[in-house]
Amino acid sequence: NEEGVEAIFLNPVDWKKVKPALIACKEANIPVFNVDTMVYDKEYVVSIIASDNYNAGVQCATDMMSKLDSADIVILDQPIINSITQRILGFIDTIKGNPNYRVVVQQPAGGELEIAMDVMESIIESGVSFDVVMGGNDPTALGALAALEARHMTGNILIYGVDGSPDGKMMIKEGYLEGTSAQYPREMGKIAAEVAYAYLNGEQVDRNIVVPVTLITKDNLDNFAIDEWQ
Repeated sequence: NEEGVEAIFLNPVDWKKVKPALIACKEANIPVFNVDTMVYDKEYVVSIIASDNYNAGVQCATDMMSKLDSADIVILDQPIINSITQRILGFIDTIKGNPNYRVVVQQPAGGELEIAMDVMESIIESGVSFDVVMGGNDPTALGALAALEARHMTGNILIYGVDGSPDGKMMIKEGYLEGTSAQYPREMGKIAAEVAYAYLNGEQVDRNIVVPVTLITKDNLDNFAIDEWQ
């Protein structure tokens, strides 16, 4: 190709609409390494290096169930981001079949703080009662938190996110966020680089590489640096 690009690391915003770019890379013989959130058309990428997103949702649901005997739950998801979809699926599968845990609202929230705040405000205004908010990532959880704080409603509502971001960990320390299932972006980046070098050297590489996640709550917060990523 004209630019001299030997490999591309891709973290798609929309897991389906990225397909034309994937096709262009294939036609230019540029290998694509898919990092963090999966593409839909997996045949166009060499490897997928991603967190165990499904288990992140399982961890949040399991923690919630250990703390509440029953709950009405608001889920803030984002269907075009596959990593968030997998987290929510893990959460829902964990509570499935147990009538004590009910999803009362499930709405897309953009995966962004400002959008999640607006969505949460409209849910509050609708008058629905709930005990738990499950955010598809930390910005979503923090947006929900901001909306609840504005109404002085944070007291008895458990809020969960996924990322283990510095902001998320700070909110756990302050007592506002119940938990965040931590990703390890440094590890993901390191593995992605190693896989790309191996592939470019003609070695066989794994198609799917899953990076484990860890639920952070106030109980194990001291094991993590608050002001930086893992």
